[in-house]
Amino acid sequence: MSTKMVVDENRQLQEIRERYFPEQPTALKLIAKLISWVFHPVFVPLYVVYFLTYIHPYLFTGFPAKVKLVSVMAAAAVSFTLFPLITVALLKGLKFIDSIYLRTQKERIIPFIACMTWYFWITYVWFNFGKTQFSVDMPHEAVQFAMACFISTVIGLMVNTKMKVSLHAISMGIVIAFFGYMAFTQELNYGTWFSIVLLIAGMVCTARFIISDHTPAEVYAGIITGMASMLIAVKVETVLAG
Repeated sequence: MSTKMVVDENRQLQEIRERYFPEQPTALKLIAKLISWVFHPVFVPLYVVYFLTYIHPYLFTGFPAKVKLVSVMAAAAVSFTLFPLITVALLKGLKFIDSIYLRTQKERIIPFIACMTWYFWITYVWFNFGKTQFSVDMPHEAVQFAMACFISTVIGLMVNTKMKVSLHAISMGIVIAFFGYMAFTQELNYGTWFSIVLLIAGMVCTARFIISDHTPAEVYAGIITGMASMLIAVKVETVLAG
């Protein structure tokens, strides 16, 4: 990856990163963009929470339908998707960032900190779920996943000081470690699901190479960050839960 300095339309000096991989055919880039949007980091947590809530055979069996919809899915949509999108939109409107795509390390600092706040909130709420008005505890897996998302923003912010770590890769790293952890700890056949997760992760990371200026190091660092965050979250949640 090489960089060069150019003067933008506002006559300010900007650093431009040249693409690591050669230009790809238009059709391939369209597919890569679609994959990147469908599996954007603000949507991936919703897919995982939906899986845990409605597809997993027993984690949420004791939860009323309204609680699953409002306190689980809606809460996840607000914290993992809505608030981060609003944050980026406000930053763009106030001209704190030049693009909603967060193309530079500097533009990612405030979103990292903001998401850190939103993810900590939902982790705290879910961890104390059974201590409030609800008679059932949130499954440990859901709390651990939310905590992993929070921890990933902390580690990601630190890694971002050294490189433009891939946010897509971070989310994929969390999901890989999460499903791998469940495959080894639960008496269920996770082979199919884990294979699907690995396939999606490969597609997403390949898509980032095709349509972004990420280097292999930035993508691999994202995967490692996500996986490390999940492993740390499992340990921390286990200790806190006693």
